[in-house]
Amino acid sequence: MKNRFWLAALAVAVIGASAVSTLQAQERRVPANFGALETASEEAVKGKALAWFKGAGNTDAIKLQAFENIWRGTERPVLERLAETFALGDAAAAKLLSDARDLSVPAPIEVPAILKDAKQPMFYRANLGLAYARSLSNRRIHEEALEILKNVKAEDVVDPNVYLFHRAISEHGLLMKADAAKSVMRLIQDSVDSPERYRTVSALILLDMQTWKEKDLPAIARKMTDVERRLDLARGGPQTQKVQKEIVARLDELIKELENQAKNSSQANGGSCPDGSQPGQGSSPGNNPTSPMQDTNLAPGAGGQGTVDIVKLRKLGQGWGQMDKNERARVLQEVEDLTRGMSLTHQEQYREYFRRLAETSTRKE
Repeated sequence: MKNRFWLAALAVAVIGASAVSTLQAQERRVPANFGALETASEEAVKGKALAWFKGAGNTDAIKLQAFENIWRGTERPVLERLAETFALGDAAAAKLLSDARDLSVPAPIEVPAILKDAKQPMFYRANLGLAYARSLSNRRIHEEALEILKNVKAEDVVDPNVYLFHRAISEHGLLMKADAAKSVMRLIQDSVDSPERYRTVSALILLDMQTWKEKDLPAIARKMTDVERRLDLARGGPQTQKVQKEIVARLDELIKELENQAKNSSQANGGSCPDGSQPGQGSSPGNNPTSPMQDTNLAPGAGGQGTVDIVKLRKLGQGWGQMDKNERARVLQEVEDLTRGMSLTHQEQYREYFRRLAETSTRKE
């Protein structure tokens, strides 16, 4: 119960008190059956599964014995046994679930027709869809997983915890902050038997999203991660290319902003150091270098707090198109040297900027 309270407090911090109030007001307008969520009992699920199984034409003694074998024992979650029942009783369901788990099978590009067939019972469509979406989510195929889950409700499935958890995972993976927070809140507030591991990961999702800001370096890093995910899924089409261009454009903007900040700082101090001293004249006793720091050197500082020559980084990028392969290799090493004093996050952003330049140049050549 304590976990439920402090996780809810985190959700307020993530999406804001006004958004929570709006969400709660919307929930109050939902019909009365929208309330506590709980995993269905084994007995209830088995009864519905058997009715579906026989209705699908599986009435011979061998099939019925195989059904009983699936439901013998209580060590496995009901959703797993139900998915196995669907696979046993329906060849189409068996192939669907097998393909979703097989890493060698390409990611789907649309929701399978069987999950949209209104002629199929809701019990079958909703729970087969949940089992299928869970496998897609585990492979980070978030777009189709989320589309499937949006077509049903948590109340329609035998395990609402799995539904809400994987919906939150996919929404978080697709950078849908508000939607992910809502799914996590339902898991925290409405589920009466959510597993501890789900609550722990939910807390981590909320803590992560609490740090999200628009257009800062971590935001670029998140987009980069999503592009890498899409490329891993062989989705290098127009949408991925669009995001890649946005990343490079934003990195270019950040470099310009840092360059302007450096110029303004220098002009404000009349060419002096930030503490008012002249170059080579440190204000601290015993720390008086006799010559200015070279452009490619970094000021010392723990935790990546050193300064870098932003202007030089900018010039290196601008001259990239006129360099041969040997010069580019030298520049990439120089970028490593120039960024070594930065935080790890900042280092990676600059490296990615020059990697994108390299990829663009390679395609042109």
